[in-house]
Amino acid sequence: MKRSYLVRALIRTRIPTRSRASSLTRSVCSSAPPPSGADVALKNVTKSNFEPVLAELRRHVRQADFVAVDLEMTGITSAPWREAFEFDRSDIQYLKIKNSAEKFAVVQFGVCPFRWDPQSRSFVAHPHNFYIFPRQEIVGDGLSYEFLCQTSSMEFLAKYQFDFNACVYEGISYLSRSQEEEALRRLDSVYKDERPNASSNFRNGVDTQLISMADILFAERMKNTVSEWRAGLLREGGKGHEIQGSLNDKSQKFQTTFFHMRPALIMNGLTSRQLRLIKLITEKHFNDLAYVFLTGETSSRQPLIVYTDSTTDRESLMREVKACQRKEAETKIKAAIGFRQVIDLLSSERKLIVGHNCFLDLAHVYNKFIAHLPLTAEEFVSAFRTYFPHVIDTKVLLNLDDVLLRIVGKGGTSLSKAFGLLCSVLAGKPRVRVEVEVDHQRFSNWNSGAKHEAGYDAFMTGCVFSQACVHLGIDFSSHAAAVDLLQNEKLQKYINHLYLSWVNGDIIDMKTGKGAAESLGSTSVKRQRPKIVFSNMILLWGLPSKLRAKDIKDCFCQVFGRGSITSIYHLDETAAFVQFSKAELVSDFLILKDTLGRDNDPISVLHPLSRIFKSGCVRAASYETYKEICSSPVAELLFADQAKAVGINWNTRLVEQANGSENQDDQTCEKEHKINTIPVGQDQEKTIPGTSVSDTQSSCHFPTDELVDSFYPSEAQMSK
Repeated sequence: MKRSYLVRALIRTRIPTRSRASSLTRSVCSSAPPPSGADVALKNVTKSNFEPVLAELRRHVRQADFVAVDLEMTGITSAPWREAFEFDRSDIQYLKIKNSAEKFAVVQFGVCPFRWDPQSRSFVAHPHNFYIFPRQEIVGDGLSYEFLCQTSSMEFLAKYQFDFNACVYEGISYLSRSQEEEALRRLDSVYKDERPNASSNFRNGVDTQLISMADILFAERMKNTVSEWRAGLLREGGKGHEIQGSLNDKSQKFQTTFFHMRPALIMNGLTSRQLRLIKLITEKHFNDLAYVFLTGETSSRQPLIVYTDSTTDRESLMREVKACQRKEAETKIKAAIGFRQVIDLLSSERKLIVGHNCFLDLAHVYNKFIAHLPLTAEEFVSAFRTYFPHVIDTKVLLNLDDVLLRIVGKGGTSLSKAFGLLCSVLAGKPRVRVEVEVDHQRFSNWNSGAKHEAGYDAFMTGCVFSQACVHLGIDFSSHAAAVDLLQNEKLQKYINHLYLSWVNGDIIDMKTGKGAAESLGSTSVKRQRPKIVFSNMILLWGLPSKLRAKDIKDCFCQVFGRGSITSIYHLDETAAFVQFSKAELVSDFLILKDTLGRDNDPISVLHPLSRIFKSGCVRAASYETYKEICSSPVAELLFADQAKAVGINWNTRLVEQANGSENQDDQTCEKEHKINTIPVGQDQEKTIPGTSVSDTQSSCHFPTDELVDSFYPSEAQMSK
């Protein structure tokens, strides 16, 4: 089985900006318009030009009729079994998308506002290509950013000339809303209820800090130096006074300045250890001096000793210093928000957001720039809609509308193919004209640009949407001003309906979090496939690597009869789903597997299922265990290793007591066999053959020899 290997990237400290001889691979567009037939111009944005571009983008977004977005990530799936499968239930699909958004980083964010221009009777697009990188901007906040890189995704980006240097060295950092709130809470806890004079904290145990003779000698010299400076201030009446001190026979210069209208002594060229000793000396021996350590945005870290004329003045100074320090810290936190300002802009303007197969993109947006992803799809859509109430997926639009589907065909709904069929001049004259404007230069003659560059993909998405609107019957030429697409009745069917999984055609309603494919009434949404009944499925893992689906089916059919197995689905080389034709066969199999695992008689060895279980490592459970394993943040490449890492080490899950057990023997039985509920219907539980419902709820029951015999083929029964 093909594997996609991962590289773990860990960002813990700020990466300094490095001067480079070459500019960005795809530089910011020049002021001159591109020649006829040139690629689409993009506004490449890094931290060096982010602020002026942001101001310009605000104007474009406010004037836009809709905004198209696209993201480029460092990977999609952290393991083969985390890929989207047709047998994945909707809650499983969301858990896999959640895992992807949490594990991988966004390295490029494309934003392209589209505005209808009635004078030129065309849409004007403003494609922006933002390089972003989760750099740690708040020093000492304890935050560290860790993400995975999927080698196939990195090769894909490199194939399309992605500039990794621009991303790492020039990428715009960001803080999510929750990270900003947490940073402000930590800041508040540092300064809340803190006395302005903290000298008492340093008076106790000062001598114990002088742990070496060098410390003692340095402390004594600094005490004399500070005393001399203080005496000079008093003699001069507070006028400027410069003195020279000696440290290890080397000249050390101290200079008097003023800080908040008070005389202060600047100390240069001292180590952090020496500064700590000076602070301790000042606090212990000089009641009218205060040690202050300043950190500014433009200036370097500057230690000062400030003279105060009274205790009240000293306390006032410390309050002023703390207020300044807090303000500086708050300013740094606000500055660290970075690219999230773009997300806040899109959210506040409440524009129609257009994406292509974009549910994963939206999960990244929420996780990276808002907060941690909720546990369920229903919670996610409820939270997401408070920030982005109007979203449209062009892939849903192309597949749901019969006219558009006939134009592009079932194989033409990918972004690049749809763009070529609907928007490219090579495919014929587009129904609506789109012009590109960058740096106040507008042009309409362009070819396809750099595919899979986020800014260009966002541009393609917007172009596909504009052409699709015309095919739906929306007449832009009749509008003399902005187009109110949100209220257009021809789009209501498609707004807030997104593909949760393109593999199995599941569409999620972003208003409710529920599935919407069937209610939308399109035969093109659901693919033709065998019916999947989740209550009829069992999960096997720890399988021999060379065991094929046909081999598994043959073994099961020998035991349960022809037609007992509907389908076999492989997760990876170590795990597979088996779907039975009847729900009762699930519990029958799990009971039989548990029995075979405990018995070691000749019949068990010769049993048809022994080919699957002979390694002794095969585990079995119902579909709900699959959800439990998928919900774990652990990232193991093979499913069997993932289950082990999650802590699922038992052999078989059978039938769990519905109400728990009050009997200690029952509890022991449950621990030994790890019993679990096997769903049969909405309002009932499957009972073990030969027991009543009340039996399964009160105690653990295991099959008798007669019951086990009923699961063997007739030849095995005769032999036994």
